[in-house]
Amino acid sequence: MKVKVNQDACIGCGACLSIADGVFEMNEDGLSQVKVEEVAEDQKEQATEAIESCPTGAIEEVSE
Repeated sequence: MKVKVNQDACIGCGACLSIADGVFEMNEDGLSQVKVEEVAEDQKEQATEAIESCPTGAIEEVSE
């Protein structure tokens, strides 16, 4: 599973980071970014929850 954050839609609320801090981090602009190339098997559930919890829909799963 791969995910990406649309920087234009992100408002930097930090919900994704609080749900899946192994997958997301905040950049120097205060916006979320993905910190892993591939989401680990044990982090997929949290990544999916972060996608569903994003208030602006800025996070999406990338099809390979």
